[in-house]
Parts: sequence; C-alpha cells; structure tokens
Amino acid sequence: MAYEALDFYDIDSLLTDEERMVRDMVRDWVDEKVIPNIEKACRDGVFPDEWRVDLGEMGILGAPLDGYGCPGLSYIAYGLICQELERGDSGVRSFASVQGSLAMYPIWDFGSEEQKNHYLPKMTTGEWIGCFGLTEPDYGSNPGDMITRAEDKGDHYLLNGAKMWITNGTTADLAVAWAKLDGVIRGFIVEKGDPGFTAPEMTGKHSLKASVTSELVFQDCIIPKDRMLPHVKGLKGP
Repeated sequence: MAYEALDFYDIDSLLTDEERMVRDMVRDWVDEKVIPNIEKACRDGVFPDEWRVDLGEMGILGAPLDGYGCPGLSYIAYGLICQELERGDSGVRSFASVQGSLAMYPIWDFGSEEQKNHYLPKMTTGEWIGCFGLTEPDYGSNPGDMITRAEDKGDHYLLNGAKMWITNGTTADLAVAWAKLDGVIRGFIVEKGDPGFTAPEMTGKHSLKASVTSELVFQDCIIPKDRMLPHVKGLKGP
C-alpha cells in the first residue's frame, strides 16, 4: 500500500505542482527501495551503493543549487525531499543532506569557477561523493578552537590534524575540510588518494548504522594550491 501522510493543515495545497511531483517521486522510491531493505542495511552496517546511484538519477542531490548541472529546485522542495528520505531512514537523509548542503554548497558558494565546473556536475549525479570535515576529537564542532592546521609551502599547502564523526567520509571522493592557515579558518578540497590523507570508518555504532561515519586524518597531507576555497575566510565558512 502506498504511503499516505496525514495533512491536517492542508499543507499540500500550498505546494507547487513541481514540489508535489518531487515529493511523490522520492516518497515512492523510499517505499520501494529503502523501507524493504533498511533492516538488512543496518544489520550489515552499509549504505547500499545502488541508493547513491538512484539519488543521483532522481536529480535531487544539491537540490536547491543552480547551475553546474544542479537541479535548481526550491528550498521547499528540498525540505520535502529530506522529509521523505528521513521517513525511510535518518542515514539515507544524512547521505543526501551532507552531499548537497555540506559538501556541494561550500564549493558552489565559496569555490572558484574552475572548482565549481570540475566538482559539482560529478556530485549532483552521485558519481562523486562528498563529505564535510569540521568536527574534531578534542573540541567537537567549535571552529574557534580548531586544531587542524594548514601551512603554505609555496607550491602547495600541507594539512595536519584530524576530524571525527564525519558522514560519508570513508566512501567520499572528496572532503571539504576546514583548517587554520596563519590563524584564519580556510576551506580546502581534499581528494581521496591525496598523499597523507586517510579516512578510516568508525564501526560499532548504536544508531545510524546504514550511514557511513568516519575519521579524517591528515598527516603532512599535500593539497594543491588550486584546491583552497578562495571566497571565504573565518567563521563564515564552517
């Protein structure tokens, strides 16, 4: 039986046709793909790769972002997407919202044109997965006391530090990582395979078991100069 949400305040009448269409598409996908399989995914502690593919094919990753292949949907539509994904499982919603709001958005808002053109088309289709590196072992999500440091080495940056409780980290193709450069918070795009970068998975969780949660470790991690986000400094970023 198809899921029917109670709508005591007739919110549905306030939505556009496009918003209802997007919501119903995601609702049907959750009913068909997530709910019948989420128990096994949680037992196995995995986020099925076919879900990544499906989310990309539905065109809902980075939903409210415009250009660069992104969907350009309304924020209302984005909220409805997240509501339906959350109904299936919080780990599924976490994957999509981290991808769109925490990994794609900083590149879209703070990145160079070259960065936007290179990364966003791959991320909105789900070809590339992103994660967001702010939270640290010692100070949590307090950017003022951030320990991770970046050093300018002339032709590259050198990152040292660690992040913790990072959704999508181990499976991510890139991390938007925040570090202090000469005492100022800056954002860096770190790619899987960069020298000195590892992302071990955190296992044994009691919840969000279908969501990949990881550490990000930077040990003399070499970052090319063109991978710093040029249009943000300080607390405005993270």
